[in-house]
Amino acid sequence: MSKTTPTIKIVNAETGEEIVRDMNEAELAQLEADKVSYANAVAAYEAKIIAKAAILDRIGLTSDELKTILG
Repeated sequence: MSKTTPTIKIVNAETGEEIVRDMNEAELAQLEADKVSYANAVAAYEAKIIAKAAILDRIGLTSDELKTILG
């Protein structure tokens, strides 16, 4: 059976000692929160890109033409 719990790797920079362990509950909760935050950020970015494209389409400009105007 394959392992499904994510792991944490801790490296001591002075000695080179490495510790690999399963994430604890707090770390798993943070990982899930980070995944949700990332997904929300991506969705917001994509919505912004779509909104900008719609505005450019309404005024009849390409993004390159707008860059030239603002240039």
